[in-house]
Amino acid sequence: SAGLDDRKFAAAAAAATRVEVDASASSEPREAARPQFRRLPQIQFIAALGDPAASSGTGADAWGLWTDDPGPRGVRLWQFEDKIENARDGRAPAGWRFDARDWWLEEHGLVMPAPGALPAKRFVDGAVVPRRRYVVTGDREVTTVLTVHGDGRWELDKGTLYDVTHLPCRSARYTEPPTGTSLCTPKAADQKLFPVKPGASMPAVPGCAKQDYAVLFVVGVEA
Repeated sequence: SAGLDDRKFAAAAAAATRVEVDASASSEPREAARPQFRRLPQIQFIAALGDPAASSGTGADAWGLWTDDPGPRGVRLWQFEDKIENARDGRAPAGWRFDARDWWLEEHGLVMPAPGALPAKRFVDGAVVPRRRYVVTGDREVTTVLTVHGDGRWELDKGTLYDVTHLPCRSARYTEPPTGTSLCTPKAADQKLFPVKPGASMPAVPGCAKQDYAVLFVVGVEA
């Protein structure tokens, strides 16, 4: 697949945008003219928000990262009550804790763990560089470098957010609405609406506010 293609990974890393750092005008440490990347032993997953047609934007500080595939650790909707709600400590069998006010669902109808924060900085010679680069792909045509900054800015070296979105992976975050007058629970989801077609929006769940996220495959990170 494109996400595991060594040639695409090497080409994306070689084409990474050169970043010039003027040590006299910046407190940041000087970086190498061309960044180096290491291949990840297993794919990671970014949950991204933004205009699908954009190649850059803001708001990456609200993106998330799954370092492990969240699907196999998820719980099917029809098992939610037995395996999570009735669990003594509210934990799924895989060990993650369910948050009744803020939970995630994927395209097969699996309630899954929330992603962690997407790291947007790295350390060079003991100093903090407020940006981090990832090699990302949608497992289609485009494999490229995504740069995220500590202030939430992001940019792709090539293509658009849509180009690096893995369309079969659908994910959404469900939260209590601002009014807080209704109960937002996976038990209210219509199981007949799953699985979700590639590229389609995730189903609404009665009583919940919903936010769809694009899913990007991460195949490498800046060394």
